[in-house]
Amino acid sequence: MIVNEQTSALWANASEEVHQFYERRPYPAPLNSLHEHRELYENPDRRRVQFHLMWPTEQPRGDLEILVAGCGTSQAARYALREPDARITAIDISETSLRHTRELKQKYHLDNLELYQLPIENVGELGRTFDQIVCTGVLHHLPDPVLGLHALREVLNGEGGMQLMVYAAYGRAGVYMLKEYCRLLDISTSDKDLRDLGATLRGLPDDHPLIRVMRAAIDFQNPDAVADVLLHPIDRAYTVPELYDWLGVCGLTFGRWVEQAPYLPQCGLTAGTPHAKRLSTLPSPAQHAAMELFRGTMVRHKLIVYRDDRDTEVQLINFADDRWREFVPIRVPWSVCVRERVPPGSVAVLINRAHAFTDLILTVDEFENHLLSAIDGRRTLAEILDAAGSGVSERKALSFFERLWQYDQVVFDASRTASRG
Repeated sequence: MIVNEQTSALWANASEEVHQFYERRPYPAPLNSLHEHRELYENPDRRRVQFHLMWPTEQPRGDLEILVAGCGTSQAARYALREPDARITAIDISETSLRHTRELKQKYHLDNLELYQLPIENVGELGRTFDQIVCTGVLHHLPDPVLGLHALREVLNGEGGMQLMVYAAYGRAGVYMLKEYCRLLDISTSDKDLRDLGATLRGLPDDHPLIRVMRAAIDFQNPDAVADVLLHPIDRAYTVPELYDWLGVCGLTFGRWVEQAPYLPQCGLTAGTPHAKRLSTLPSPAQHAAMELFRGTMVRHKLIVYRDDRDTEVQLINFADDRWREFVPIRVPWSVCVRERVPPGSVAVLINRAHAFTDLILTVDEFENHLLSAIDGRRTLAEILDAAGSGVSERKALSFFERLWQYDQVVFDASRTASRG
């Protein structure tokens, strides 16, 4: 991409402002221990689920080249702990953030982790390409997100995948109202100003749009978190259509949402509305855009993307032909099954704890519970049906398996279908 001299100077000034912001106020809050994360990763299904979210048609492997772009204070260390056979490369513009990560690296002997102080826009200077790129909560803070995302695309292997998180526009309306409030009052990132701001926020009216964001953010009492949300010098957010356009400009294609149920009209309350059928006729990007408008309070978009020149399509999970018979369902470890005080006609309710919307619960009846209990992460859907007996309705079973996937209760290992094309 061509950048003229004037644009380059503006970018450099803005980038330095962001750099100084994170040197003063590193975010997220530094961790002293990775013990809880180590316990999480002892569950092998957690790693399998993460792999097949990105590559459902491939066999899991550990020797990945992974880039954590904008690693902050601990994210890269957590990836190095989770993927001991992978080579983790982490970059960040903040030496303060890298110092905290370096301390975790030494404490936990993370020899598979390499750290570099480097802007995302200059990632090509590493002279490497990567199987997987993770960039969460960073691109929306760049002076030129197109330049940054394009730079990441250029170091992504042709068959690689990228996980992104950027701010969503509509759910952050209250944030931008308070950012303007802070600008009018010339509130700084000094300790005193942050203490005063925190005390002021506690006096917000209960119906202020920021209140929901504050309640959902577990660390909003942390001064550095308040600074990151309300005082960051560069902050932009995206609607779903803007997100799709941005990917196209940068030579990337949409794969899937990390949690897809909030974006699907067949999940949750919208499935029972008079508009359900009309929504289902829209192309997928339009469905996703409509659901963002319907829900109204999404504060972030988490998605998986690929290069637009990739030879093969990755996200081939569908139930239009008989390939579904070879899918191996793996239940997501962060889902819970509730069996008390369930709705009439149900024996259980499945809740994905990553969902921010309370209508995205999946009820399970006696027949479905029988199928659910047969999911062990090894058997294919065909094998589960065979074990259930000849009297099982295949159509009803298939509908349940599809809903489990739509509601983010399972991911599928579809690697057995890859050889069939």
